[in-house]
Amino acid sequence: MKKDYYETLGVARNASEAEIKKAYRRLAMKHHPDRNPTDKTAEPRFKEAKEAYEVLSDAQKRAAYDQFGHAGVDPSMAAGAGAGGFYGAGAGGASFADIFGDVFGDVLGGGRTRGTQAQRGADLRYSLELALEDAVKGTEVRIRVPALEACETCGGSGAKSGTQPTTCRACGGHGQVRMQQGFFSIQQTCPTCRGSGKIIAEPCPSCHGQGRIEHTKTLSVKVPAGVDEGDQIRLAGEGEAGAGGGPSGDLYVQVRLKPHPLFKREQDDLYCEMPVSFATAALGGDLEVPTLDGRASIKIPAGTQSEKLFRLRGKGVRNVRSGHVGELYCRVSVETPVDLTAQQKKLLQELDQSLRSGGERHSPRAQSWLDKIKGMFG
Repeated sequence: MKKDYYETLGVARNASEAEIKKAYRRLAMKHHPDRNPTDKTAEPRFKEAKEAYEVLSDAQKRAAYDQFGHAGVDPSMAAGAGAGGFYGAGAGGASFADIFGDVFGDVLGGGRTRGTQAQRGADLRYSLELALEDAVKGTEVRIRVPALEACETCGGSGAKSGTQPTTCRACGGHGQVRMQQGFFSIQQTCPTCRGSGKIIAEPCPSCHGQGRIEHTKTLSVKVPAGVDEGDQIRLAGEGEAGAGGGPSGDLYVQVRLKPHPLFKREQDDLYCEMPVSFATAALGGDLEVPTLDGRASIKIPAGTQSEKLFRLRGKGVRNVRSGHVGELYCRVSVETPVDLTAQQKKLLQELDQSLRSGGERHSPRAQSWLDKIKGMFG
């Protein structure tokens, strides 16, 4: 009578798939005939563990076994059933090197390579310089990007037209070979095919067997309104072509803003410096200022000091993600008159004398500063 499969693996009937797999690998490592060449009981125990694992690792077979026992599963359907079918080079076989590689592959984050894997192409980055106006309002630009693309001559196979790559005999198409010393197994890239799993006897003359060629392509990039310095626009599949028929990578267009002669951007807000004449700052008046939407007017109150900020609501940048619109801040810079005529100098001197006679009334900041100096020196 056959032993209960759960008992064979030493797990509970509600064991998870991971627990069943772990138990099987432990028993397979312990009883594998390669490790126990003189123990005649090792092979039967290994086969029992293998058969139990084949059933309990399959959801449908496990359900049938849980309901009907051994009568609910057909042993002939289990992979590797039959004398000598549980290990070695045959179908469904599992050599000790394979099991050893699986165990340590899981621990180290890897695993056995079965067949050649198609490789995704590399992602590319492109730096796109934009004027502030284009970044704020959005635009469409055309760029030229150098990249590796699938060779049209050979269709990416790397082989000369009329020929096909052949499976590497050294690694059997796996792309990796295993070196074993005693109980230790080391997996490394196949030196014959360099990991591709294929041998190209007659390389394509266009790509020299690489399957990809360098090509400069022209792309159209739609820049959404409101992008900022450092933002990236992703163009899916426009990166380098994949190797071995793998998918292409992506192209990331990174935004760089050109310096603007008037405005400085800080997130969604804009800043500009606004020169104001001495007379306008003192007497007040209306000042016309530029915005990215046209012109606007600011009322300058009498007695405005240099560095004062004026805010224009909604004249900043609309955020590309939230839709929030920033502000435009205009900083006043009172301009000192230069290149004066003799008459202008005389008038200013008369004005200065008149202002001095008024003291703190006309120049409160200057008077406060003088008071502080007197306090320091007594």
